[in-house]
Amino acid sequence: MNTEVTQIIKNSLKKLLKYCQDNNWAGYDPYDALNSRVFPYIPFVQNRIGRLIFTQLMKRSPINFRPIMGVPKEQNPKALALFVSSLIKLHDLGYVENLKIINSLLNRLIELRSPNNSHFCWGYNFDWQTRFLLVPKYTPNAICTVFVGNAFLDAHEKFPDSHHMEPAIQAGRFLLEDLNISRVADDKICFSYTPLDHERVHNTNFISAAFLGRLYSLTGEKEFLEYGLSAIRYSSEKQNPDGSWYYGEGDTQRWIDNFHTGYNLVALKKFSSYAKTDQFLNHIEKGLDFYIHRFFKENGIARYFHNRTYPIDIHSIAQSIITLMELKEIREGSMGLAISLIEWALKNMRDDKGYFYYRAGRIFRNRIPYMRWSQAWMLYALTEFELLNHSRGGDINIIGSGVI
Repeated sequence: MNTEVTQIIKNSLKKLLKYCQDNNWAGYDPYDALNSRVFPYIPFVQNRIGRLIFTQLMKRSPINFRPIMGVPKEQNPKALALFVSSLIKLHDLGYVENLKIINSLLNRLIELRSPNNSHFCWGYNFDWQTRFLLVPKYTPNAICTVFVGNAFLDAHEKFPDSHHMEPAIQAGRFLLEDLNISRVADDKICFSYTPLDHERVHNTNFISAAFLGRLYSLTGEKEFLEYGLSAIRYSSEKQNPDGSWYYGEGDTQRWIDNFHTGYNLVALKKFSSYAKTDQFLNHIEKGLDFYIHRFFKENGIARYFHNRTYPIDIHSIAQSIITLMELKEIREGSMGLAISLIEWALKNMRDDKGYFYYRAGRIFRNRIPYMRWSQAWMLYALTEFELLNHSRGGDINIIGSGVI
């Protein structure tokens, strides 16, 4: 790989890391509108429709109204989990010297665990309104809990004599005992997103299963494997004939997008590795073929939806990089495509201060520096690239798109 391009990526990674640390790993989120100190005093909107409209207006606006609406910058458990996983790898690569920063974030995650629950579990740091119910802040959900659980497992593997395994095991127990589990057949289940719903969302199910598979690989606890395998079977069989997955099985969940598809593929690949099985290889190959052919353009752009390009979303870019690197052995050219995406993002979605923009539309860019959605994911993606590059002696022998 071009040495100049490699150095640009390294410098971008260092600058992004500094930006996140300088901001104490805290910031705004696309969905944090209901944290507004002003919103409770606005008449006629204290209802489901009002909360949905207010959240979408704040999310879609390229102008950041959060400061004047009294929305505070906060630490998000999922973002902190991504930061921990990145920092552990960056310590191995020499980017992070002091381990205290990792331990402080792990301690902070313990502080941010969802209250009033017998198991360790985590939720978002804001109220969020779905189409049907209001989910209060820190209500535990499968996604946050799994990402935090994986961060503790990363810490456990980094410090084998540490006490970090217990929170991860507790997170696994939360999945098995506190979520609503739809049992479709004797050998097929689907985990709900939160204890408040019964939704069948495939990325939630896949990600939960992969985490349970990882717990099994480290503990030998067969119950984790059995539940994980049942979840994998359910969502694998829901794959469409063209290799895609709908977001979920509800009538209002029939869309196909980039990063949730990437979640599915990475989780399916990881579970297969933890469980030492190749029975889902055909699902991975079909899904990856759809992913590569429908979500990317030749100029290094990652599409948000399978049938249209805009908005170009930084989270989709980050997850695309991660997915293509994770599945690089399955399809030739995946690494070259990942590098093209990195180059495009560095040229088109990165601010001189080191952070990444939220979205690009046909006419304008939304330059709000969301911490979880944008910075945490891009730091993780660039870290994964740098780790792979380092493992190959700093010479990934693939030429990118050359757009830097």
